[in-house]
Amino acid sequence: MNKGSLESNFFKTACLLLVCAFLASCENDDAAIEEWTKKVVLREEATNVETYFSQNGTLKALLRAPVMLRAQEDTVYTEFPKTLHVDFYDSLAKRESWLDARYGNYYENLNKVLLRDSVIVINTKGDTLTTNELWWDQNRKLFYTDKPVAYMSKTRSVKGSEGMEASQDLTDVTFRQSTGRVLVSDNLSPQ
Repeated sequence: MNKGSLESNFFKTACLLLVCAFLASCENDDAAIEEWTKKVVLREEATNVETYFSQNGTLKALLRAPVMLRAQEDTVYTEFPKTLHVDFYDSLAKRESWLDARYGNYYENLNKVLLRDSVIVINTKGDTLTTNELWWDQNRKLFYTDKPVAYMSKTRSVKGSEGMEASQDLTDVTFRQSTGRVLVSDNLSPQ
């Protein structure tokens, strides 16, 4: 064998070994790929939370909760898994109503809160709204649900089997499929 042929065979063998080593090194472990590409959820936790909500420098609401969990996923949300209490204020910073629920979930992008499990809303006149699920639209200052709901005031006791819509201070309440009693004055107009 001549020297040129030996060098050529050595070069071909070295290239073949290099290509094989390169191809073998490109194989990835499935677990490693999954670890590198898995979706990461950022979570924050707070206890004994007291949060003030204001708009243009005016106090609108005060929220209290023993536990708050905030998650940043596709939608940023804040969860209140162990009850929450919210006081709502009018333009003069006087409390106009409040609510309690065993669970709440605030969707920041929508500016809406989903309340569940023993939800109760009471205004300063004592008008009371109870349901197991209620949405609170902060932009429209509105409560709504498509679940059964009960409303009681000094003059009315109404149940809505297919939900309702109400202003945040409970002065304007509209029911769907309602039943109940309303006190009527002598001139036959509701009180």
